[in-house]
Amino acid sequence: MMPKPVPAAPFRSVQYALRLLEAVSRTGGGITREALARRAGLPPAELGQLLEMLRAESYVERLPDGAYVCGEALSRLSSSGDHRRELRLQLQSKLAELRDDIGAAVYISRYEDGEVRITQFAAGVHAPPVAEWVDFRAAAHASAVGKALLTQLDHDGRRDHLSRHKTIRLTSRTTTNERALFSELDSRPPTVPVLDLQEYAVGTVCAAVPLTAGASVGCLALSMPIRHAHRLRSAARKLNEQAAPVLLSLCI
Repeated sequence: MMPKPVPAAPFRSVQYALRLLEAVSRTGGGITREALARRAGLPPAELGQLLEMLRAESYVERLPDGAYVCGEALSRLSSSGDHRRELRLQLQSKLAELRDDIGAAVYISRYEDGEVRITQFAAGVHAPPVAEWVDFRAAAHASAVGKALLTQLDHDGRRDHLSRHKTIRLTSRTTTNERALFSELDSRPPTVPVLDLQEYAVGTVCAAVPLTAGASVGCLALSMPIRHAHRLRSAARKLNEQAAPVLLSLCI
């Protein structure tokens, strides 16, 4: 089923960032900030934020005269004979940075062929991954990852998924009523992270941010032990702030 066309803030930022990258890549000798502003049609404040993000991610570089050119990351991707492998390595590096910055295990998940799939993650001794005691594919109704993916599907897409994966009770906090679940998904603002407060597993809390790239449905998520639950909302906000660079990597 096709995802609902409700772009979140990270997606809008990525649209603008792609415009900037296109303009930079078309001018081999460099392009000024003023020329970028004219071509992208962005206000100065927003243009500055996006350029700083692109510089931080090494997609663009700023020359001594102030002009912008393609950065190492963009050049590596465009010249690589194995684009998919380079992209995967780049995403893994970004996930590791997020793990260390947020202090939690982080994940990229996609909804592919009607199933929830964790495609990449970064965890460690001080950021343990969630214990998959029930297959994530069967627990979309309970996990932050699953709900972030389901919220991007239309009504028929959700019904199709739940017809194959029933809303079973995993903990005392799990929502098993389909109508209540759909109401929760529909009422969530697109820019607010989805939370899982021990709905999938006792002892674990999670958060997820939807990542929509074209017809591709995905999300960026984190998990942490319940003893760190007091940090969940601040970590989720930071995750949301970092969603744009991750989505940009998925779009290039």
